Amino acid sequence: MKWTMSFAFILNILSFNAYATSIDQQINAWLAPVGELFTSIIFYSFNVFSVDIPIIVVWLILAALAFTAYFGFINIKGFKHSCKVIKGDYSNPSDPGEVSHFQALTTALSGTVGLGNIAGVAIAVSIGGPGATFWMMVAGFMGMSTKFLECTLGVKYRHITKQGKVLGGPMYYLKDGLAELGHQKLGKILAVFFAICCVVASLCGSNMLQSNQAYQQFVIAMGGSSSFWADKGWLFGSILAVVIAVVIIGGIKSIAKVTAKVVPLMAGIYLLAALFVLAVNYDAIIPAFALIIKGAFFAEGVVGGMIGVMIQGFKRSTFSSEAGVGAASIAHATASTKEPIREGYVALLEPFIDTVVICTITALVIVITGAYQGVEGIDGVALTSKAFASVIWWFPYLLSIAVLLFAISTMISWAYYGSIAWSFLVGNSKSLDLAYKFVFCMFTILGASTSLDAVIAISDSMFFSMAIANIVGLYMLAPLVKQDLHTYQEKYLTKVST
Repeated sequence: MKWTMSFAFILNILSFNAYATSIDQQINAWLAPVGELFTSIIFYSFNVFSVDIPIIVVWLILAALAFTAYFGFINIKGFKHSCKVIKGDYSNPSDPGEVSHFQALTTALSGTVGLGNIAGVAIAVSIGGPGATFWMMVAGFMGMSTKFLECTLGVKYRHITKQGKVLGGPMYYLKDGLAELGHQKLGKILAVFFAICCVVASLCGSNMLQSNQAYQQFVIAMGGSSSFWADKGWLFGSILAVVIAVVIIGGIKSIAKVTAKVVPLMAGIYLLAALFVLAVNYDAIIPAFALIIKGAFFAEGVVGGMIGVMIQGFKRSTFSSEAGVGAASIAHATASTKEPIREGYVALLEPFIDTVVICTITALVIVITGAYQGVEGIDGVALTSKAFASVIWWFPYLLSIAVLLFAISTMISWAYYGSIAWSFLVGNSKSLDLAYKFVFCMFTILGASTSLDAVIAISDSMFFSMAIANIVGLYMLAPLVKQDLHTYQEKYLTKVST
């Protein structure tokens, strides 16, 4: 199968002009077989009750369950303290780091609160039915514990250069943390593997998909297939690439300043519109929840019933929240704090905001309006747009703005993630860093110019591949974090309670 795909890929290159009549079609001819090849490797599945279950999804969900139990349901018990830290109750301007707790959170959220909440939810509900929403919520809730662990480690093992630049993330806690445990060679191998996956994921997964869906919604707003922009993905991508370049060249401080403003704005716009749709259809909210619960446990004929629905929910939730993937720890490592555990508390809010709140509201809008029914030929963000437009006729125009903000914020965060991973591999060189950012912008153009199927295949594959090394490290390093957690709780939380 793999040889067949590779051969098809070569044929497409050799017969480039014969099969393509536009730039967009040419790019599609190149990427489609690549996406199929990556998917066959990363999403290797086993079959249960006629349902293909990707091993990588099971890998992430089992880890989330294990860490939730291991840390004594920190996702529930730590919620109140997390909010206090975000408010600044424990902030100290003299603490090492580059950005505040809030800026670190918004930077990380800008990498997760994106089109996974709009396009990803629509994909999950259209394939798995309303029941997929329930399993997205469950996975998001459990993912809070995973995010706590990996972001604590991000701060614990970060490096701060003489210039004050922070370098952190799975690359560093895999390399240094495992060396501390006596597994130096394994740590280096896992760190390099993660860094390579992160660079590729930043270029393909969280860049191309965002660019693609922003372009799709823009075309809808501009008049659809008859508009000037209908076959100008490369032009839209070029303009978007310029905007991205202006922000990412300034580094994490520039990115944090932008995300601290853009994330609350875009989330506010989107949630207000969603709440308006729910208010107009308030009498359908309870029946919608009934459909979600029924579909979660009693689905028939939808992707193999309950197991199929569950897998769809888990898969899209993981893509949305990124819990277990490890990338968010790169942003959280830059927070100004002397207490790694404190930033872990901040980080556990991410899956709650991103998946439990925003994804659930999006799914409710899609279910209540019935937009998920009879959606053949409608993909991703177009389905969400259809749901909102059924109540607010002009919403596709507003969604275009929200989607663009979502896309830009996600892309600039992932440009930073990729640049840190890149510097881990090749060293801290300004010229090499600029070279990476230039390539990132080129992939922005590429993403807007290809088909959704090809983009999703590549983005999902590269994105989930990061979790392979990261989860191994998290299992091994969790006892160290648990010790730090006990010390932190005795130092701060015990005093508060007494």
